[in-house]
Amino acid sequence: MHKKTIAAVLCALACAAQAQAAPATPAAAGADRLQVFPFPQPIRYTHHNDDFTVRVRTPGGVWRDLYEYRVKVDLDTKQEASMVYFNFDGAVEVSVQKNNGRFSTVAVRPDAKGIKTRVKDGVAYFTLNKPENLSVEFDGDRLHNLHLFTHAVRKDMPAVPEGLTSDQITQGKTPDFTQPRVFFGPGVHAGEFRLRSNTTVYIHGSAMLKNPLIIDGVENVKVVSDGLFHGVDQLRIRNSRNILIDGPIFINQPEGTMRCITSQDVEERSIRSIGGAPWSDGLGHFACQRVKISDSFIRTSDDCITIYNHRWDIWGDSRDITVRDSTLWADIAHAVMIGIHGNTPTAAHPEPEVIERVRFSNIDILEHDEDDPEYEGAIGIMAGDDNLVRDVVFEDIRVERIEEGKLFNLHIAYTPKYNTSPGRGIEDITLRNIAFTGQGSPSASVIRGHDEKRKVRNVRIENVTVGGKRITGPEQNLLDIGPFVEGVTYK
Repeated sequence: MHKKTIAAVLCALACAAQAQAAPATPAAAGADRLQVFPFPQPIRYTHHNDDFTVRVRTPGGVWRDLYEYRVKVDLDTKQEASMVYFNFDGAVEVSVQKNNGRFSTVAVRPDAKGIKTRVKDGVAYFTLNKPENLSVEFDGDRLHNLHLFTHAVRKDMPAVPEGLTSDQITQGKTPDFTQPRVFFGPGVHAGEFRLRSNTTVYIHGSAMLKNPLIIDGVENVKVVSDGLFHGVDQLRIRNSRNILIDGPIFINQPEGTMRCITSQDVEERSIRSIGGAPWSDGLGHFACQRVKISDSFIRTSDDCITIYNHRWDIWGDSRDITVRDSTLWADIAHAVMIGIHGNTPTAAHPEPEVIERVRFSNIDILEHDEDDPEYEGAIGIMAGDDNLVRDVVFEDIRVERIEEGKLFNLHIAYTPKYNTSPGRGIEDITLRNIAFTGQGSPSASVIRGHDEKRKVRNVRIENVTVGGKRITGPEQNLLDIGPFVEGVTYK
């Protein structure tokens, strides 16, 4: 492209960004609006799954087709499911046609969302009145389901300049990261995406990134995304401060989704992730402080959300972490895993580490499956390596199914596979308003210490139910309390 043309494109992008950043008028804010993102042309035939035909419209409007992405799920069985995404304000109607055989039932989960479907001529219809992240399942098939991810229409996303094609905007080149505003337009992007401090990154809904953003040793960075990360090995935030990650969708990653390492004041908002590879953890945190996670949907073949301290070349405490209004789905391992990695004191690093002030609230756990009894637990606090885990609250949690595992597992861990010493302790833990349907094949939850110096202390169990039955004390097949446990109370 000629230099003058490139300059014109950049100018148009900047002008569009300023226009999009303007607040919506009251009339526009209340209208039904739909934003559908065309797929990047290079992936037309390579990333599609034909299991479903999915369409969306504003109420009574014109139906618009969506591109059904193929996503890998469940490392145990290595299956392929589907995913679609769009943005909207107000209300939309969704139609889902199953293309491979007849069906008897259709469900939209999480169940707590209360979304009802109607079926006409073999097509399922339902209405959304606000953005949701959902699983649509025919005849209970959770391995070939449809993941449906939505978001409100963004006011701050730059518009693609009118009259320019995807090729004219991206040209297969990476954006200029020396600028304070970086825009990934429609198309497939590959390269090194190293961010500088004081940068805002926008990712268009028709953009697909094939490499992670590098956020290392920086501050004041915002990533606002309507687009996709495909086959990307972990977006890492390291040694950084004041970071916002808002909206990206991750699919088919070879390992985990995101890692936060020795960073502070981090917000992870509207993260949508589907991973079916080995070690495909979702949102991992190592020695981070003041982290907020919200409005996310994480499906993994390893732990969905983790909070750890020392591992590899990482050192430090973890504290002041909140997770809320999210859906977790562990095809393998745990929805929540806290504390197994830390610092066994040495001459070089004599101080043990602490994980403290952690809150999980308003969480739907769709699945938990763990074959190893030592590690079972949809909610797991397993303190190892001299970690002290204290002041942790789980409240308003709904667990729909446990294929194999436990509702919760609070114990001092010491396993040769991961640990060089047991944890120091687990203290002041609250489990409040937690409801497990009882579906699947769960075993009893566990609370267990290690020895007289390494105990579990002060666990409050308040309105925790399994199949409608409230936990009021130790009971066969419901709750086992082992040695070196003090101060368990029930309400």
